Amino acid sequence: MLPRRPFGATGFDSSRVLFGAAALAAMKPARVERTLALLERHGVNHIDTAAGYGDSELNLAGWLAGRRARLFLATKTAERTGPAARAGLERSLERMGVDQVDLIQLHNLVDPAEWAVAMGPGGAVEALVQARDEGLVRFLGVTGHGTFAPSMHRKSLEAFDFASVLCPLNFAMLSQPDYAADFEALMRVCRARNVAVQTIKSVARRRWSGRTGPRFSWYEPLAERDAVVRAVRWVLSREDVFLNSSSDARLLEWTLEAASASAFESPGDDAMREDMKAFDVEPLFVRGVSDAI
Repeated sequence: MLPRRPFGATGFDSSRVLFGAAALAAMKPARVERTLALLERHGVNHIDTAAGYGDSELNLAGWLAGRRARLFLATKTAERTGPAARAGLERSLERMGVDQVDLIQLHNLVDPAEWAVAMGPGGAVEALVQARDEGLVRFLGVTGHGTFAPSMHRKSLEAFDFASVLCPLNFAMLSQPDYAADFEALMRVCRARNVAVQTIKSVARRRWSGRTGPRFSWYEPLAERDAVVRAVRWVLSREDVFLNSSSDARLLEWTLEAASASAFESPGDDAMREDMKAFDVEPLFVRGVSDAI
């Protein structure tokens, strides 16, 4: 079973691996059933979905019906204005057949102009705070991709008491000094304020480079079991972060098995450098070169 730890100041003991429900976006019903059963076997009690993840919210609805009370349910909105964010939240509640979500996250809030709209008068934060006061959501969070996500999250935390943040974490990303410095600065703030830190892209290999075959995530993930296990354990060896599973559900069982071991140590930086070389791993985001999804 997966280890658990407090999810920031929310009062919920969350599994260290959160199910990235983007994996359900276009999944067939039989595969959905098998995937959700796998989560239960490993004790995943935290679901991370989004209004923009295809049919993900719809595919969760029936499964949530008898389990809602024991799960932490998070969704996201990419809307920046208040009315649109409120409408999106209400639609998410309807699609999942629930009266409340535990966490609504402002999705990829890293562009300064979008940030100003979302955080300003009539913006998404204002509307979602009202929704919180009405009992439709319990907490607000913020997510981000790219190399500027950690620094923008610090700016967000200066402006509002968000319960959680989310940004990329893997060995290749932290090998970049600028990103590493920003990430560690964010971690210091989150530890001081008891803000939950969620991480993404733990098993990323690189951006797609013309390879053929099925693609279940926008980036190319690692495809070798032992490399996936090392990547997952390298992230989770940091006891103060959570790991969101990949949208490529083929990697889910390996990820859960790696994290469910009774005890494990970090594979170490030397092993991760060897994997970078052996599997041609590259950072998904490089400042000034490739900061967009």
